[in-house]
Amino acid sequence: MGPLSARLLMQRGRPKSDRLGKIRSLDLSGMKLLSEHLDPKLLSRLKQLQELDLSNNQLETLPANLGLSHLRVLRCANNQLGDVTALCQFPQLEELSLEGNPFLTVRMISEELVASGGIQVREADVPERPPKATAAREPRAKPVALKRPDDTPLSLSPNKRVCTSSSSAHVEGSDGSQPTLEPLHFLQCHSKNNSPRDLETQLWACAFEPAWEEGQAGATSQTVATCGGEAVCVIDCQTGIVLHKYKAPGEEFFSVAWTALTVVTQAGHKKRWSVLAAAGLRGLVRLLHVRAGFCCGVIRAHKKAIATLCFSPTHETHLFTASYDKRIILWDLGVPNHDYEFQASQLLTLDTASIPLRLCPVASCPDTYLLAGCEGGCCCWDVRLDQPQKRRVCEVEFVFSEGAEAAGRRVDGLAFVNEDVVASKGNSLGTICLWSWSQTWMGRGKQSTLAVVVLARLQWSPTKLAYFSLSTCPDEGIVLCGDEEGNVWVYDVRHILTQPPPRPAAPQAPTQILKWPQPWALGQMVTKTMVNTVVANPTFTYLTALTDSNIVAIWKRQ
Repeated sequence: MGPLSARLLMQRGRPKSDRLGKIRSLDLSGMKLLSEHLDPKLLSRLKQLQELDLSNNQLETLPANLGLSHLRVLRCANNQLGDVTALCQFPQLEELSLEGNPFLTVRMISEELVASGGIQVREADVPERPPKATAAREPRAKPVALKRPDDTPLSLSPNKRVCTSSSSAHVEGSDGSQPTLEPLHFLQCHSKNNSPRDLETQLWACAFEPAWEEGQAGATSQTVATCGGEAVCVIDCQTGIVLHKYKAPGEEFFSVAWTALTVVTQAGHKKRWSVLAAAGLRGLVRLLHVRAGFCCGVIRAHKKAIATLCFSPTHETHLFTASYDKRIILWDLGVPNHDYEFQASQLLTLDTASIPLRLCPVASCPDTYLLAGCEGGCCCWDVRLDQPQKRRVCEVEFVFSEGAEAAGRRVDGLAFVNEDVVASKGNSLGTICLWSWSQTWMGRGKQSTLAVVVLARLQWSPTKLAYFSLSTCPDEGIVLCGDEEGNVWVYDVRHILTQPPPRPAAPQAPTQILKWPQPWALGQMVTKTMVNTVVANPTFTYLTALTDSNIVAIWKRQ
């Protein structure tokens, strides 16, 4: 391929025009271009260019003075790029594709973007009219936190807010055979106006991005999404870099969930595209294009706040949303078109007797049954789509103990530990219950209330405070839960899964308790904090904990 010409650019540009200054999209993919073929003097005439495709060429670097100040989308996949310092010249960049460049690493790209203030911290403020009715989340009691003195600010950049610590976590209850978890990063990436003094923003949920590549089923990347206040952040756990930040003024995000869709590009190529769903106070589900960092779809799902959401493990476009309107709705998002537009449709509506707090498709039959932890207890619905009724009531309510007060107890933690064993929390003070789905369901008959078959109970905090969400690592046999003192309770339950203890038995002690680092380790005057959410990736390599004092803590197994 020889040097580019104005005539060639006009032939391959859109919309068709006899003036370079009117072209908004330019496809130069698959032309065997070398770096020297990109003439800055010629390309700088593309004053309105927003999308440039340089994929499948032989580029080793990008010129530093292309003059494309309005460029929003840059595709450079499958080249020979070894340097990304030129990215800082694109202040409006929203989407960047660099896969298939063997000399680039994620860390190189991330560090350059952080240095340039690029797309990883783009704040997509999308003003929207609020729905007519909204509901506020029930406030949780907060511990006292001292404000940081004016003369002791964190010495961090406003976009990163990271404080690393070299001190190991304080561990109780470990016999020395357990892996060491060390604190890696502490971030304040959800602060109002990026203020280091914001210790009030409540963080609610986080989720690790699954690894969608073939041959890596069950694995995850080191990327985690967190939500709280009006922001959703996507963070690289190893570097502590905030890769993306999405903001919606007036919103308070309560839940996030990942999926991946197979989309067909305008060139006819298939690719996997990570989608992050985020929802909260305003009853809207926002579908975020993670790599570009902007919202590409909004579902007006409920008239009241959405407490939680989750994707089906078997259908990548199926999304459950649970709301304060006492409804759970199953949506089919569909596959986005070339303009990243979704056409969502409603498949099922499940009525609840109380507010649903946690959603959990049954691991052994996710297309058949859905469990939900609710303010009034734990319930189950038939979610088969081949049944005629599109609006359904709870089929079974589960009872966790004997007595008149056995039913109707809040269940604010719910997750499968393996294909059969469920971990639930909230139905009794100071314990987490492990129970068998198959053994419980076997005794159902025609009953609408069913006593669970308890396998074991795990000792937990005796606090009366609620909404501490538990999580599990099924591949590792791990159960995790935070508490009101800033601790992370870690349980290795593999021995219980293989050979449940005889009943009745005393609650099993935690394998480890990770103590919150001292205030000096955080670089701020936080005297006490609550860990309300803790999640680890399936390989238990990284652990992310969220606090009620606006801190995202990332731990790494050594």
